[in-house]
Amino acid sequence: MRFGGPILEKYDDPAAWVAAVKAKGYRAAYCPLAPGSDAATVRAFREAAEQADIVIAEVGAWSNPIATDPTVRRAALEKCKAALALADEIGAACCVNITGSRGERWDGPHPANLSEETFEMIVASVREIIDAVQPRRTFYTLETMPWVWPDSTAAYVRLLAAIDRPALAVHFDPVNLVNSPPRYYDNAGLIREFVATLGAQIRSVHLKDIVLREQLTVHLDEVLPGTGGLALGVLLRELARLDADLPVMLEHLPDEASYDRAATNVRRAAAGEGLAL
Repeated sequence: MRFGGPILEKYDDPAAWVAAVKAKGYRAAYCPLAPGSDAATVRAFREAAEQADIVIAEVGAWSNPIATDPTVRRAALEKCKAALALADEIGAACCVNITGSRGERWDGPHPANLSEETFEMIVASVREIIDAVQPRRTFYTLETMPWVWPDSTAAYVRLLAAIDRPALAVHFDPVNLVNSPPRYYDNAGLIREFVATLGAQIRSVHLKDIVLREQLTVHLDEVLPGTGGLALGVLLRELARLDADLPVMLEHLPDEASYDRAATNVRRAAAGEGLAL
């Protein structure tokens, strides 16, 4: 397992980027380049990461490939293809996106999101993306979500089988799967089930935390790692059984100070499990 997080400053120089990653004590990093970067720059960053023993965890393709608006949908599909191509060129562990939403908000809830029709739309869109790029060194992955497929271990297994592409792998965000009080209070069991079933196919992990508030009806809020109810020690222990180079990445925090506090909390939890990050 390799711990990492965002480098908030943008770098044009690979050596300066490597120095910034190392200064945080990270051994994994988000892709520092955007799709459309020239081949020489991509190669320079790939080689710099390899020489510094930094795993580029993922290229984000954040968009809505099943959007109702055909113009938005087509633009999203092309963005996903470009992101997957960059991931393959730069040697990232994966390219990641959510499956999309049938609503106005690209990542929001909608009554049709968990329908069979949407499931088939997802299958078709992911096949189109993978078949267009045919990556050789990376994988396309779908981030787990609370209100759209894949919203459970079983849903991920079903999607993998239906899409049926070797270049499709798994992205694990345990907090995104915690969408009810039962899952909140037994998130350790959820983590164990997911890793036991899909661990060999996980290519990258998002590390957050979550808290169940007391006001009615149900309020689940994402919080800084180590300050919520996520079974962080269980998660780290389970992930440590997998690929030694698996990236485990902080995200969604507002500033560098928050990321530093989160990193301290995660490293403390890891130490409690006899793990070094």
